[in-house]
Amino acid sequence: MNTLRDTWLVFQRHMLLMIRSPLSIVLGVAQPVVYLALFAPLLKPALASMGAGSMTDAYRIYVPGMLVALALGGGLYVGFGLLAELASGVIERARVTPISRVALLLGRSLRDVVTLVIQAAIIILLAMPLGLFVRIQDLLLGYVLLALITLASSSLSYGIALKISNPNVLGQVVNNVAQPLMLLSGTLLPLALAPLWLRRVSDWNPFSWAVVGMRALFAGHPDDSSVWQSIVILAGVALLALAWSSRLFARSVR
Repeated sequence: MNTLRDTWLVFQRHMLLMIRSPLSIVLGVAQPVVYLALFAPLLKPALASMGAGSMTDAYRIYVPGMLVALALGGGLYVGFGLLAELASGVIERARVTPISRVALLLGRSLRDVVTLVIQAAIIILLAMPLGLFVRIQDLLLGYVLLALITLASSSLSYGIALKISNPNVLGQVVNNVAQPLMLLSGTLLPLALAPLWLRRVSDWNPFSWAVVGMRALFAGHPDDSSVWQSIVILAGVALLALAWSSRLFARSVR
């Protein structure tokens, strides 16, 4: 119970900081909105072989992948904020309090989840006038999947930041991790268009399963096996990432 209470307190603090500086949310959706306006219109002819006969079909394929990319990429870069807090002494001051070390990590990760949900809602609202339509129940299930992706990627980022402790090196490491994961997830274009060897490699990427599950939800097929498979896989990845980062956090913040 103490851990839950401490997590709530840390979450509240970071949410208050986010509310005071909402610019980060706007900047986070700036690039996806540019892709939505300038890249997505090219998809109808490109995805015609997959049955995309209209722009609505094209957006149903593209927007879910873009949301997964936003959750994955946004989560992987939150470690820079932790390094800034370490440098400014915020984490040092937490050492003298009885607050749970796991809560210091989990509260931050939950803030990252809320940030992602807000950004995803903005993107979906902007895509609706362009022809995108998703049922509420399917969208809520999609948010669960996005939350698991954000928990996994943000926890991984915090753990890497604690291991490296150098912002310059962290940027290079995150880029080297994020790019292959996104390319092997089919976030921009479905991997069904890729050669067989690339599809086989992507089967080992859990975020590739997430993209397939999200696209099934946006297509109105919540009963598709890819949906529950992606949720189970990402839940396992999120638990492993949280356990690893929490252990590092407990050792580093004593």
